[in-house]
Amino acid sequence: MSRVTQPVAIPAGVEISQNGQEISVKGSKGQLQMNLNSAVTLSVEDGNVSFTPVNPADKKAGAITGTMKSIVTNMMNGVSNGFEKKLTLVGVGYRAKAQGNKVDLSLGFSHPVVHELPEGITAETPSQTEIIIRGIDKQIVGQVAADIRSYRPPEPYKGKGVRYTDEHVVRKEAKKK
Repeated sequence: MSRVTQPVAIPAGVEISQNGQEISVKGSKGQLQMNLNSAVTLSVEDGNVSFTPVNPADKKAGAITGTMKSIVTNMMNGVSNGFEKKLTLVGVGYRAKAQGNKVDLSLGFSHPVVHELPEGITAETPSQTEIIIRGIDKQIVGQVAADIRSYRPPEPYKGKGVRYTDEHVVRKEAKKK
């Protein structure tokens, strides 16, 4: 049996409703909605969600089925537990400060960088060189973290820049005379 077609258990406190091709997942942290691909059918029964391709012979339908299963599983985890990404600022004078729905960054430019956070995303700065981004939508949390990292990605010679906390930066050796 394919792992794609195995049912996924619905966590406690999470409700899934389907209206045509629109799926709504509601939990303690919030609610997420998504349109289901027309090549996939979803069924909710006995506390499990199962996904099946409309045409099992079509390889693309099987791939889309796995993608939809992964997205809905992430939605269920997001509304029950939430997601977070941690960023670290490495460099002399690099600082971050979260203020409401903005993150003020000092990254060695001649001007401060102010990053606006989308709705449903919160940022926290436990220290001046750490940023924690939280939200219920995994894709948006990852995108905000990538946007902040893109202002000053880590460079390979000194390792300065904004990096994910678990990221390993491969350092290059400086030129020899």
